[in-house]
Amino acid sequence: PCVAVNCAALPETLLESELFGHVQGAYTGAVRDRAGLFEAAQNGTLFLDEISELSPSSQAKLLRAVEQKQITRLGSTEPRAVDVRIIASTGRDLKVLVKDGRFREDLYYRLSVMEIRLPPLRERREDIPLLVEHFIRKFNSELKRGIEGVDLAAMQRLIAYPWPGNVRELQNVIERGVLLAQDRLIGQAALPVAISGAEAVVAAPDDLGAALRVYEREHMRQVLATVD
Repeated sequence: PCVAVNCAALPETLLESELFGHVQGAYTGAVRDRAGLFEAAQNGTLFLDEISELSPSSQAKLLRAVEQKQITRLGSTEPRAVDVRIIASTGRDLKVLVKDGRFREDLYYRLSVMEIRLPPLRERREDIPLLVEHFIRKFNSELKRGIEGVDLAAMQRLIAYPWPGNVRELQNVIERGVLLAQDRLIGQAALPVAISGAEAVVAAPDDLGAALRVYEREHMRQVLATVD
């Protein structure tokens, strides 16, 4: 099995129960024994995403489980052996957090046996066209659209943009582009202003009803741009 958990989404009060499980009566609402994520990942992988968000006390509990290869369910005194591969990820520099005293040095060295650094998107711009193609296929399927790609001017803008939000930001931009594209290609007008570099020029039809619809669509586009 491969079990993934977002450490940032685990409340401190529930972390021990989520990771190590609990026995009936361990706390109010614990009406039956429950295995934790370590046991769920037995003989497999436990993926700890955003591990830098764990509190110091949670880091200490995790370190003990990793070092001793055993856990104790909340409310129990009986240790249980676990054989689990640990993979941890974070968008922050753990070495800096260790230096600042915000991440345990001993836990860092236990986790960093094999370290893989994924450079930010701005350092691997050659990946952008491939990622754009992937996200277009993804959102064509989800949104029932038939977008075929990105025009040259828009692609140049995408490659030149520094992407402070990395791949997640690119995914959101392409989803927006698939929604707003007026033909088979995503153009600059369907990109956020921060990327396109200029406000889109909207042609107003002579028919009042059509003009209002164009204005409404453009207004929605601008509102969406402010929340990207």
